[in-house]
Amino acid sequence: MTKKQAAGAKPDIKSTPDTVRPMPLFYNNPAPLDAQKHVKLGLKKNFGLGFTAGINAVPVNMIEMPQICHFYPIAFSPDGNATPVAILGLRDNENLFFGKNGEWLPDTYIPAYIRRYPFIFSEIPNTDQLTLCVDMNDAVVDEKSDQKFFDKTGKATPLAQNALEFCKSYHAAAQQTLAFSKALADSGLLIDRKADITIGEKQRISFSGFRIIDEQKLAEMSDKDFSEWRKRGWLPFLYAHLFSGAQWQRLTNLLRLRVEAEGGKGFGKKK
Repeated sequence: MTKKQAAGAKPDIKSTPDTVRPMPLFYNNPAPLDAQKHVKLGLKKNFGLGFTAGINAVPVNMIEMPQICHFYPIAFSPDGNATPVAILGLRDNENLFFGKNGEWLPDTYIPAYIRRYPFIFSEIPNTDQLTLCVDMNDAVVDEKSDQKFFDKTGKATPLAQNALEFCKSYHAAAQQTLAFSKALADSGLLIDRKADITIGEKQRISFSGFRIIDEQKLAEMSDKDFSEWRKRGWLPFLYAHLFSGAQWQRLTNLLRLRVEAEGGKGFGKKK
């Protein structure tokens, strides 16, 4: 199952025989869906979101930032890509929005990166096409499932077709985000930041390794640059990031509840 890649676009996975590339977050063994090889393969019903339990941040696309900002703090990666991320937890290997009951926090937006799993696009070598892949994870796919990717004739089922359409939309949004992030990384608006958070009277953590937009630098942005960002439709996403700062308090409250549930044990520090 393939789609044509837009000129200059970058795939989620790039096939490079000479180089071992790190897998995207969550993915271990993505493989192109093939009607002949995978005619019996299907998606396990309600496999859940357990794969997110040990993750405290996920990438987000620019277009979902206005939704993300109502639930999670939005930060930017400290590298030259300035990738926007939703902060899910304040301790290593902990997602505060995924509970021990195996469910996401009710009435909370789930980032598209998570909803896309286990599907992802990969580049077909020596072409401008992308192919739909699925993570060959035994916890996610098997041949006993009644949610097949292909019917007996080898035709893609609605499940696979919907996955393809979702990945198309995600890929297009990701390309828009790359342009936004690159401009933001080059703008000088970002500063390194850490969050010092106190739980109870003496328990304290310092969460660092991320960047945010400096409001003073944004206020001092030249009229020319500001007009250019407005023309490109990027201003709402800058403001969504700034508004999301209120969600640090929500994370603190969720962590406090988690610590209380643990009896005050296992409280760690992220440096």
